[in-house]
Amino acid sequence: MTLDWIQPAQRLQQLPAYVFARLDELKAGARSQGIDLIDLGMGNPDGPTPVAVVETAIAALQDSKTHGYPPVGGTDSFRKAICEWYNRRYDVSLDSETEALPVLGSKEGLTHFALAYVNPGDLILVPSPGYPAHFRGPLIAGGEIHEIVLSEKNDWLIDLATIPDEVAKRAKILYFNYPNNPTTATAPREFFEEVVAFARRHEILLVHDMCYAELAYDGYHPTSLLEIPGAKEIGVEFHTLSKTYNMAGWRVGFAVGNSDIIKNLRRLKTNMDYGMFAVVQAAAAAALQLPDVYIHEVQARYRTRRDFLVQGLRELGWSVKNPEATFYVWAKCPFGNSSEEFIESVLNKTGVVLTPGNAFGSGGEGYVRVSLIQDCDRLGVALDRLKQAGICGEMPALVTGS
Repeated sequence: MTLDWIQPAQRLQQLPAYVFARLDELKAGARSQGIDLIDLGMGNPDGPTPVAVVETAIAALQDSKTHGYPPVGGTDSFRKAICEWYNRRYDVSLDSETEALPVLGSKEGLTHFALAYVNPGDLILVPSPGYPAHFRGPLIAGGEIHEIVLSEKNDWLIDLATIPDEVAKRAKILYFNYPNNPTTATAPREFFEEVVAFARRHEILLVHDMCYAELAYDGYHPTSLLEIPGAKEIGVEFHTLSKTYNMAGWRVGFAVGNSDIIKNLRRLKTNMDYGMFAVVQAAAAAALQLPDVYIHEVQARYRTRRDFLVQGLRELGWSVKNPEATFYVWAKCPFGNSSEEFIESVLNKTGVVLTPGNAFGSGGEGYVRVSLIQDCDRLGVALDRLKQAGICGEMPALVTGS
């Protein structure tokens, strides 16, 4: 029964179509036809959660004290583990009582942040392409989005000079994300310094999404926003344990930074949820305390896949670079195809699932994101299928550098 006389809130109607929902439909249709899908679409890690983390969760689950409502602002042990991890990784000191807050995955945290800080009509700066939660959260809160269109010519970095003065004066918040999803771009420390100076000059709040902090290769070390002098006075940083620690289904992340921002996000969450299951927090704290050898193994796994896939795509003539971070490859659609038409054609012809670039905003049109979430054997099958279907680039090895 359709209730035509009851309409959903306008905030839902303002949301753009969710491209991933269409992608799910295409995958379901292909499976119903018996097609063997090789899903390189979602950023869903394929490895198991570390044994030590699972064992910690089992032990916590067997403790009846963890079965009640968790502390509103997170357990002391998890918040302390977050701050100790930051100190080890970035030499950044944080107060575990006031500057760290567990969230139910970074997507939830980013969206709740928007509800805590965005009023109807507020102008929010969001890069395009970008992670959908960066613009959907502000839209849900009634904000007005100003897209900062990124370009390959500028290495997918935000060009602050392209933001009109009148926009900068109105802007309340700038979302950004390096290492970047979906483009895999990385940003030097100097870029972060420029962003902080820009934000302080125009009194703009900074939200940095750093969910690929540990997935970096070839000696590259990502910069934390909070490393930059003055950044903690005007910003926060979000992290997730989904990618590095294979904990996507556990729904665990955290926000750190300015104490006032953390306080207000906590205040909103107090009215929205009862916090994260204490068992998950215990497991997350154990993950952050794992020895570096675990991180090195994860990095090696994805680096091997990256090298294999990039080489294979180049041999097919695709224009791709070797990313320094994330577990994606960002590629231009051969022959100038539109993103959605291209991925649908690839899926129908080969059973290989890719993500269209326009799922991340208009700035991603003409590109596709390929996830390194299958082992090299399956990646090899995917490459063979692309070759057999004639899905090749315009000329071999268009990009030779890394």
